[in-house]
Amino acid sequence: MLHIGCHESSSKGYVAMGKEALQLNANTFAFFTRNPRGGTAKPINPTDTAEFCAMAKKHNFAKIIAHAPYTLNPCAAKPKLREFALNTLLDDISRLEYTPGNYYNLHPGSHVGQGADIGIELTSEMLAAVITKCEKSSTVILIETMAGKGSEIGRTFEEISAILDKTEKKYAKSLSDTLGVCLDTCHIWDGGYDIVNDLDGVLAQFDKVVGLSRLKAVHLNDSMNPLNSHKDRHAKIGEGEIGLETLVKVINHPKLRDLPFILETPNEHDGYKQEIELLRSHFVDS
Repeated sequence: MLHIGCHESSSKGYVAMGKEALQLNANTFAFFTRNPRGGTAKPINPTDTAEFCAMAKKHNFAKIIAHAPYTLNPCAAKPKLREFALNTLLDDISRLEYTPGNYYNLHPGSHVGQGADIGIELTSEMLAAVITKCEKSSTVILIETMAGKGSEIGRTFEEISAILDKTEKKYAKSLSDTLGVCLDTCHIWDGGYDIVNDLDGVLAQFDKVVGLSRLKAVHLNDSMNPLNSHKDRHAKIGEGEIGLETLVKVINHPKLRDLPFILETPNEHDGYKQEIELLRSHFVDS
């Protein structure tokens, strides 16, 4: 079964997101935990979350993916910005326990001139601190692969691996069940990984450097830009440089097909419905 959905607005709560997913013929979705540009999160409604959990079980939803706001920078140069990121992460993960056992996606941050090594060090320190304080949480944190624009870290598989490894060393325990990766097709293409001509080779490289066991979800996006552009501009499915043929290979790949796929294409409701229908029509049930 293809597990696919898109980003949805959380403004009306979990049940509303679940209903929209069903209208789209989706069986998962992603959402921002609060305004993507920052701000205070809405209070949790325990009745709403309980009803959604029952709905998700009834309709065999895959894991859903909460997304941290873009404003968080775990490796910011200013301590106050890192403190803000830490407090937001802790608050988000605490709130996600109302819908237990799902994913929390995080951009690893921008080193803002400090250098990638320092950025990786700071992000891993924060992740270790968050996991330490949330040891009883059932939420799995996912580090997103980035396109490498500006001073982003996580632009290569080696940087993703370094973040995971350093976090584990600081935590002093294996985090294989607690800390994973979300692979974004647009980001890795823009970052220089040629999934169009060598998808198997890219996945083999990911497995060697990071480990496919750490890959928990995929952001399925086409790209407006050519390979290695480092620009991060998403395109609608089949309308970009990656193309429909490659993205169909992604959803059908034996090492990826069971993961939740999240569309982050420039669409509204009807556009997402069309893309989900298109991809379902190209998915080969095993």
